[in-house]
Amino acid sequence: MCPIQDLSVLEKECRKYDTIVIKGVRILDVNILAPLIEDPSLNLKIIHLVRDPRAVANSRIKSKHGMIRENLQVVRSRNQKSHRNLYLDQRRRDDFYSVGAMEVICECMSHTLKTVLSPPNWFKGKYMLVRYEDLVENPVQILHNIYRFINLTTSRDIESFVMNMTSGSSFPSNNFDVSARNATHTATAWRALLSYSKIQQVEEYCQYAMSILGYLPVPSPVELTDLRRSLLTLPKI
Repeated sequence: MCPIQDLSVLEKECRKYDTIVIKGVRILDVNILAPLIEDPSLNLKIIHLVRDPRAVANSRIKSKHGMIRENLQVVRSRNQKSHRNLYLDQRRRDDFYSVGAMEVICECMSHTLKTVLSPPNWFKGKYMLVRYEDLVENPVQILHNIYRFINLTTSRDIESFVMNMTSGSSFPSNNFDVSARNATHTATAWRALLSYSKIQQVEEYCQYAMSILGYLPVPSPVELTDLRRSLLTLPKI
């Protein structure tokens, strides 16, 4: 854990740089950023990193002991009037809540995607979508795209860093570790680890978001583990 810092010290440090990056985890409604985006003194831009919801569900299950409180909180916030087909055994509570959280996450993501598809004036030119799977497949190209979007120039050092972080040989057991890893393997690991019923449940919850982002449903259990068959197509954004 980082030690507590005086905000004035952090502000002084931030003001040394022309460009400041803030990582936000699951901003559930992009529209709440409107006042910041409309502020001309900030020149705020959004880089939205998305990932296959089935991979997200797999990650949440692997980290269920570290995320059990969040999973419960997210599940309890969902619309109780919605009626979904259930493919999971509700007696397995940890997995049920880990996958169930995807209903809320994907519903919120769908709201954001609808804003992206029909952007208000304040949103135009301020948003960039990046798929994790595209990033690990072509890290340097995606890096260039991101830097171009924010009007910066890449360097060999940052290119080497990105290549190193996505081309490692390790497979960290702790999802919260920040280390070089085999990102291509990580991107498809869910296909070997998730049961078909869990995949069906996530696809039920995330159908709209997946269709917009270019994530194809799994036709059958046989095709699930056939990694020669891509489950990606071009996003509609």
